[in-house]
Amino acid sequence: MEESTIIHKFLDYLKFERRFSEHTAKCYGADLTQFGEFLERADESDSSDSELLPESHHHAGQSTAVATQVDLKIDQLLLSAQTDSVRSYLGILNEKQYSKATIARKLATLRSFYKFLVKRNYISSNPVVSIRTPKQEKKLPRFLEYEEVKKLLNTPPVNTWLGARDRAILETLYSTGIRVSELVALNMDDIDFLGEVVHIRGKGKKERIAPIGSSALQVIQHYMEYRNKRAQSNGNFDSKVLFVNKHGRRLSTRSVRRKMDKYLKMSGLDPDISPHTLRHSFATHMLNNGADLRSVQELLGHQSLSTTQIYTHLTTTRLKEVYDSAHPRNNGHDNDEP
Repeated sequence: MEESTIIHKFLDYLKFERRFSEHTAKCYGADLTQFGEFLERADESDSSDSELLPESHHHAGQSTAVATQVDLKIDQLLLSAQTDSVRSYLGILNEKQYSKATIARKLATLRSFYKFLVKRNYISSNPVVSIRTPKQEKKLPRFLEYEEVKKLLNTPPVNTWLGARDRAILETLYSTGIRVSELVALNMDDIDFLGEVVHIRGKGKKERIAPIGSSALQVIQHYMEYRNKRAQSNGNFDSKVLFVNKHGRRLSTRSVRRKMDKYLKMSGLDPDISPHTLRHSFATHMLNNGADLRSVQELLGHQSLSTTQIYTHLTTTRLKEVYDSAHPRNNGHDNDEP
């Protein structure tokens, strides 16, 4: 199915008015295309409701006229979709054993899409408004113990400029709890050595200030000395960017992930650990050391406190483990009178 006119308008709204990234808009587009294909199939035959269409596209040889007719039909189907159609679609996703998280995401896409259509007066009522989001399985975020963090941070060799850079990257991720996307966006003047803070540009172009530890600052300073020497002999170096690749250009998030994979392998730690695990570790260790939830919310740049609250579940679980190990319940005294 070609991208319909109405979907295209919604994606433009996401990109140009809501400032969503190209990647995020593409994910919304894929979800809506899949729903459109379901509506198209359901419209063709009631008996085919039980089979969900794949996320396919027209073959290149099809004429523009045919594609346009199909797009008009899809637009009409999307605009006339009823609550029962959405429920049927979600039911099929469930039958196809999509995870609850994926179904919730696809429902969220439809919710945003139809809210947009109502707002722009394409339709008068929202068919998704009465549908509740399925309950999610609560997955606790993975985090590293202090010794594991220390082992990882000490792995990059600091006697080469790329090793010094990688050590500085890992130290910054753990010391500030910033996202990888925020890390690669850092510029040289975002590090305030005197004030021991970092200026961060977060999601939705929101900015915040986060403290950074003195050991991390020392490692960054060490890397900067190497970096500046390289820049003097290479005119391609971007003078404002903090973390650069070997060509002197801004690092990508994918590059950071590749570096992390390399050091996980070298240190013998679990290869499934991701850069985001350092963010989880930062938050968990902060709470374990007495930081209040609001402060951690501010440091992580979470818009909602509920997003941060998952870490309290994690620390509570950890406290229970410590308690149980210190007070075993199978010691034969559970039923004794005091």
